[in-house]
Amino acid sequence: MLREKLKQYNIILASGSPRRQQFFKDLDLDFEIRLKEVEEIYSEDLKAEEITNYLAELKANVFVGELSDNDILVTSDTIVWHENKALGKPKNYEDAFKMLQSLSGKTHEVITSVCIRTNTKTDTFYEVTKVTFNPLTEEAITYYLDNYKPFDKAGSYGIQEWIGLVAIARIDGSYANVVGLPVDKVYQHLLTFVK
Repeated sequence: MLREKLKQYNIILASGSPRRQQFFKDLDLDFEIRLKEVEEIYSEDLKAEEITNYLAELKANVFVGELSDNDILVTSDTIVWHENKALGKPKNYEDAFKMLQSLSGKTHEVITSVCIRTNTKTDTFYEVTKVTFNPLTEEAITYYLDNYKPFDKAGSYGIQEWIGLVAIARIDGSYANVVGLPVDKVYQHLLTFVK
């Protein structure tokens, strides 16, 4: 349905995330992947979805002047928001270990913002999902980090992996959002983005 509606457009997904790319394939969309390096720096004054909105738009801004009239660009950013602090991708093993320890036995929020842009229009929106972890032993954290190496993931975990099966007690909101993209919202926004 969406594929038919967007057939005269060239959809560009500006994400190296295999999970986001798979979601676009699952939506049965024809799209190309176009990547650009962006320094993800933001003001410390920004909180929660203000951070992800800013970064998703920052990633879109680097394409200004390069888009054709029939291009639709999609960028996104995900953070784990916990105890009034943003947890992005871990710097190293030790950082990942500390992140998972801080999430153990507590509830945090996964926030993803998406920016859809053409030469004439920009649409930025976000989704928040609450995730509650069971208490994690040091042994479980070590096992997960050693075997799954989630160093490219916000908050140092992938919900679709072993840790999601054994350690997550509750999810309130979109599961796909925790994987990396609020696919239902992306679908609805793309449907209404072009008339």
